Amino acid sequence: MIVATGGGAGVVVFYPASRDLSAWRERHAAGAAPDRWPYGLNRLEELLAGVTARNLPDVSSAGRAARRVKALFPPGRRSGGPVGVTWDENAGALLSTTGSLSARYSGVVWLTDSVARRGESPFRGMRRSMRRMDGLWVLSDAQTAPLTDFLGSGAPPVHYVRFGVDHDFFRHVAYPTRPLIVSVGGDRDRDPETLLHAMTVLRRARPDVEIVVQSKTSIDPPDGVTVIPYLTHAELRDLYARASVVTIATRPNLHVSGMTVGLEALATGRPLVITRTPGMDDYFGGTSAVRMVDVGDAGGLARETLALLDDPASASAAGDAARAHVEAGFTTAHLAGRIADVIRSR
Repeated sequence: MIVATGGGAGVVVFYPASRDLSAWRERHAAGAAPDRWPYGLNRLEELLAGVTARNLPDVSSAGRAARRVKALFPPGRRSGGPVGVTWDENAGALLSTTGSLSARYSGVVWLTDSVARRGESPFRGMRRSMRRMDGLWVLSDAQTAPLTDFLGSGAPPVHYVRFGVDHDFFRHVAYPTRPLIVSVGGDRDRDPETLLHAMTVLRRARPDVEIVVQSKTSIDPPDGVTVIPYLTHAELRDLYARASVVTIATRPNLHVSGMTVGLEALATGRPLVITRTPGMDDYFGGTSAVRMVDVGDAGGLARETLALLDDPASASAAGDAARAHVEAGFTTAHLAGRIADVIRSR
């Protein structure tokens, strides 16, 4: 059911100036990228009236100065204007001073971990920007209280919204016969040291197993491990399809580093071994498709991965459960529904 937002002029999803939306749509049409817009926010069209996408301006030095002045005044809300939406706080900071909007909503991804590590002082400007929003969402429930506390009294409500992936793009593929371990991801909270240590242990036990790691780490990989710095979406999809197990190591964090890769792997029908951090159970608990280990536990990563490799029948069954887990609540359609609920709640 499509409903009006109350603003009268629909919803505008704003993306950073650096994001080429036309090129993304072309790749999607060619079957080379998930969803028609990044993060599947095009699926808001099925739920809210008048949804469009555009880029935020590429702000010059003078433009940044003008926005800093705007930020000193209360945010304007134009009755009858569209609702503005952004994916994360960096785009949200620009949205906070974008005019002619009836309301503003943004996700927050990195801020809680950054404040925890560096303190509040470097992020006072971001706090002012986020307080100008009408609503915020986080992808991990472990972020809800820290962000609420950081923003302080009178700030917009913080909603917990579970992430989802394009299960049509990352389609289910039959379990492979040739053993291959795959690890993907290079965000700031990945743990390449623990991962490569685990792969060293694993190679000693199973020298026949191929291992592919997508990472920009500068650490020399052990023998038998291929490190690739970058993969396109289509290359990533094909790599998941070849994988027997997907294994991810992360450092302590609140934003559930690894959830995107984990859900993509599950959508493909692959079992997952991943570090347990706050919020991870909300995504991967309660399913036989996923095994979790403690932070820094290279031995545990190796042991759980080996257990799946050594029992292909169980691993294949876990892969079937993996796909069902995503379809039950972790697609981009589910994600869009949750964001739409945030917008409707104002």
